[in-house]
Amino acid sequence: MSSMRIERMVRLAVKNLSQYKLRAALTMLGIIFGVCSVVAMLSVGEGANQEIQEKIQRMGSRNIILESVKPPQNENETETTLNRIASYGLKYSDALLCATHVPNLESITQMKVLRFNVQFESRMLQTDVIATTPGYFHVQRFRLLRGRFLSSSDGEFGLPVCVIGSRLARTLFAGNDPIGRNLSMDGDAYTVVGIVGDISQTEIAAQNELWLEGENQDVYIPLRTYQQQRGDLFVEQVEGGMRAEQIELHRIILSIENQEGVVRAVDALRQILKKNHEKEDYGIVVPLELIRQARETRRLFNIVLGSIAAISLIVGGIGIMNIMLATVSERTREIGIRRALGARRRDIVLQFLMETLILSISGGVIGLVFGYIIPMMITYFTHVKTARTFSAFAVAFTVSVSVSVIFGIYPARRAAMMDPIEALRHE
Repeated sequence: MSSMRIERMVRLAVKNLSQYKLRAALTMLGIIFGVCSVVAMLSVGEGANQEIQEKIQRMGSRNIILESVKPPQNENETETTLNRIASYGLKYSDALLCATHVPNLESITQMKVLRFNVQFESRMLQTDVIATTPGYFHVQRFRLLRGRFLSSSDGEFGLPVCVIGSRLARTLFAGNDPIGRNLSMDGDAYTVVGIVGDISQTEIAAQNELWLEGENQDVYIPLRTYQQQRGDLFVEQVEGGMRAEQIELHRIILSIENQEGVVRAVDALRQILKKNHEKEDYGIVVPLELIRQARETRRLFNIVLGSIAAISLIVGGIGIMNIMLATVSERTREIGIRRALGARRRDIVLQFLMETLILSISGGVIGLVFGYIIPMMITYFTHVKTARTFSAFAVAFTVSVSVSVIFGIYPARRAAMMDPIEALRHE
């Protein structure tokens, strides 16, 4: 088919559609909403998936995380147990056994997670205080913004130093440089030696001012320093008495040399912990498994969202078929005249399909524009992360055009199969 002939068919199709502008616009609405909904829903789904993946990736695909878990209370235990010391969870001996028996171990990080009131001058807030070892910096993929992180000598000599998150620095110090200042944590004084943020965080700093962005408001102190000051006993006053818990370590993070060794390391860990614990007062979190599960969930989630949004495209295709059938009925005499003048059935089919294509392509393009804008509005007004991908746009547009053409074939064939004589007699 020559380009001149195609151009003539396009002009004729535009001319025919322009005679019924309102009808054409309403027909396109189904395609516009269908394409827009597909892109928007896939963008929301992809944004949620990326947010989950980022959180899991921060845990490290080569890491294995052990956590202390409070075992379920026995039925024969009564309220008198409130005044007893509940001892459970991970132990320092667990860390030593892991360091000795876990294969392909690269590093091991121990930590206690506490909740204290942190105060500087008249400003105070409650936040997480993490007593840990120097390797925690690399495990969490922090970005050092000012000063330094905890060192091995800090713990060795029991120095009262701390590293704070960037948000805490902004909240407590109100733009002043926190390095060298003292923080009070539940009555104990710690000197700030560093500020950390997320790995993607940036710093804008001048000589006499500090402005940091980030959501990290935790405090990090040497584990051995905390042991020397407080020990492992935590006492809390509750209704009916005092509750005391003794937990040596809240979490142990093991970094394995390569991803292939993670599965073997997990098997070894289960055996070590089972032998060293009478009760199952621990949990094992494997980020690599979570990543795989998240990918599978994402695939299913996208299929569900895409299927729901595709219904809109099918409805739009049905709308196009309905309008084209009405158009065929109205233009029966025109079809008869064209056939009498020598037009072939293929020419009639192509002419009506061209009109269908113009409707679907125009509606698809407008739908893509709205599909690009709406996720931006969702993120702006609701702060829900969205991610626009080329595949979402390509799938939405391709499916919309394909559905429209499929639903446009029947009206086009019906027009082409008309008897020319009967069509000329039509009033």
